[in-house]
Amino acid sequence: MSIVTVQLGQCGNQIGYELFDVISSDLHSKFGQSPVGKNDHYWNVCKERFFYNEKSGDLLSRAVLVDMEPKVVSQTLSMAEYSGKWKYDLKSQFSQKQGSGNNWANGYFVHGPKHKDAIMDLVQKQVEKCDRLCGFFTIMSMAGGTGSGMGTFLTRCLRDAYPESLLLNQVIWPYGTGEVIVQNYNSILTLSHLYQSSDALLVHENDIIHKVCSQLMNIKQISFRDVNKVIAHQVGSIFQPAFTSEGALQYSRNSLGDLMECLVPHPEYKMLGLRSIPQMSERSLAYSTFTWHGLLKHLRQMLIANAKMEEGINWNVQPPPRLAPEKISMKRELQFNTSISNIAILRGNDVHIANLDGFRDPALYTSWVSPNDAFRIWRTPQAFNKYEKSATLISNSQFLLKPLDNIVGKAWNMFASKAYIHQYTKFGIEEEEFLESFTTLEQIVKSYTNL
Repeated sequence: MSIVTVQLGQCGNQIGYELFDVISSDLHSKFGQSPVGKNDHYWNVCKERFFYNEKSGDLLSRAVLVDMEPKVVSQTLSMAEYSGKWKYDLKSQFSQKQGSGNNWANGYFVHGPKHKDAIMDLVQKQVEKCDRLCGFFTIMSMAGGTGSGMGTFLTRCLRDAYPESLLLNQVIWPYGTGEVIVQNYNSILTLSHLYQSSDALLVHENDIIHKVCSQLMNIKQISFRDVNKVIAHQVGSIFQPAFTSEGALQYSRNSLGDLMECLVPHPEYKMLGLRSIPQMSERSLAYSTFTWHGLLKHLRQMLIANAKMEEGINWNVQPPPRLAPEKISMKRELQFNTSISNIAILRGNDVHIANLDGFRDPALYTSWVSPNDAFRIWRTPQAFNKYEKSATLISNSQFLLKPLDNIVGKAWNMFASKAYIHQYTKFGIEEEEFLESFTTLEQIVKSYTNL
């Protein structure tokens, strides 16, 4: 089944390019231009999911590119064609010559409605190229105007137009030090509205990915492209084909459906996070060896201690026994990360011998979900993106509680003093909509805190 990707704004288009490129590189590194022998099923499932062939035989991505300024879209199209492995459909892009000015309301109330028909027509044309549509994957930033505001509006349009299709939004969390002065307003409005339309939100924090580039990849001068490549690797590691059940003989074709079935058992809990291991520079990789026991031991502790990368894990945090209400504060002090559900995705040599019993521990999970239902294992002997063994954990857990609480607090402090509110109300948003967003997110924080 196919996934139509919608790349929104500068951030969404740059990450989208890196994602398609890493997936295309994965295919070409194994199979060249066509499937070979027993691996043809991997090739076919991946191609059906992300690409299609035009009459010339060129591999085209199942993507729609949207930005209110043409520069990034033009660069993205050129980079894909220059790769020589795949490209975008030149007719599947929309841009204008006027940006959203880092203003969520401008994107949501002005550009979105104005250009809705043209963009949804591009989406429909991509959907018509799919033999079987699985759903949509949107990529967007929370901090700016087009990605956040227009992206939120188009997410609602996708939900209305394709109510039976799954909808996963990848949202990029802004740097804590600030990208734009009103990023906290844009973020709370984005999250609260997406929560009404999307099936799940896959969150990447810029600060964490920056640390991965610096501390694990040993990159000295970190660029946005370095950050985007790490994000693309992590996302590609969940979307490439895998066997989703023990003893399966065929790769799963409904990747979004398999994700949602396990990870989103209740509509009040939609926040998903990723942890991948190992992550390192190619120079370091050449001198490294890995065992499944070592990788999974670290990955499990990363989950328990809410560590976002394998360096600096707090090994003192351990799953507590079921706690009485009066001891919840103790649990908070230990920073133990309670999960609703997890999927471990293993790729590479000897995946059949990897032991994941530690992830089935009931102490890792909230009491209202059975560990048998809360944990799934996906495996494939196909290695991914230069790692002979790699593991990814995609989780619905308390991982985002602190960043979410912080961003709501900062936005509330600005709102209480009416800072910059006039820049939003002039585009049609009412102050009551801000209050509704605060209420929605405060309820999300409360729900995850009480797991």
